[in-house]
Amino acid sequence: MAPVLEMTGVTLRREDNTILRGVDWTVDSTDRWVVLGPNGAGKTTLITLAAARMHPTEGSVVVLGERLGEVDVQDLRIRVGLSSAALADAIPPQERVFDVVMTAAHGITGRWREEYDGIDEDRAAAVLAAFGMDGYRDREFWTLSEGERKRVQIARALMADPELLLLDEPAAGLDLGGREELLGALTELAGDRRSPAIVMVTHHVEEIPVGFTHALLLRDGDVVAAGPLAETLTSESLSETYGMPVTLTESGGRYSARRG
Repeated sequence: MAPVLEMTGVTLRREDNTILRGVDWTVDSTDRWVVLGPNGAGKTTLITLAAARMHPTEGSVVVLGERLGEVDVQDLRIRVGLSSAALADAIPPQERVFDVVMTAAHGITGRWREEYDGIDEDRAAAVLAAFGMDGYRDREFWTLSEGERKRVQIARALMADPELLLLDEPAAGLDLGGREELLGALTELAGDRRSPAIVMVTHHVEEIPVGFTHALLLRDGDVVAAGPLAETLTSESLSETYGMPVTLTESGGRYSARRG
C-alpha cells in the first residue's frame, strides 16, 4: 500500500529565511506520528504542507498519492482532516456547533447555500458524540470553553472520513482536566484500526497520547530524528532537539521530560 504522505528533499523558504531544509519523511496508513520541536522549528509549516495548503520551494510532497503542484488541491483537502489554530480562527464565531462540523463535508467554514443530506447529518452527529459533544450541537461556537472548542475542531476534522488526520497542537491552552479528557479521546482514536493515519504537533511530550507509534523531531527546520517512538524519543534526541540537557521518563505509555 502506498504511503499516505511522502516528503522528499522538502525545503521551504520565505525571503531569506529557510523554514524547512531537506526534509525526507514518510507516513503510512496505520501510523500515528507526533511531531516535536521548539518554537520556530518548522512544525506548523510541516503540517501546512501535509494539508496541501502550501507548496514547497524545493522537493516533492505527495499527499494521498497526489503530488502537490499537479493536482486540484481543493479536492485533495477534503480527503485530509485538519485541526489547527488558523482554521479555528476562520470559523464564524456565531456558527452552530453542528454546522461547524457539517461544513467540513464541503471543505469550507461558515454555512451558506450548500446542501447536505441525511448521511452528512448522521456523520456529523456521530463524530460529535465520539468526542462527547453531541449535547452541544445547537450552541454557538464562541460560547464554548477552550477544551470544548478543541473537541469540536477534531470532530470537524473527522467529518469527511479523511484518509489522513493532522492535529496542530490540539491540547494548547487547555488546563489539566481538559488536556486529559482530550488525550483520552485521542488515545481511543489512535487505538481504533478504522482511524486514518494521524500526525499530531505538540511542544510537550506529556501531550503524546497512548498508542502513538512514531516521532519526528525538528530543530531550526532540520530533522533531528524520525522513526518508531520507542527508538526515536530519547533523552539524547530531545536534548539535541531543544539544545539543553533533557531527561525523559515513561510510565504506562505516557511521557514526561525535565531539564537535567
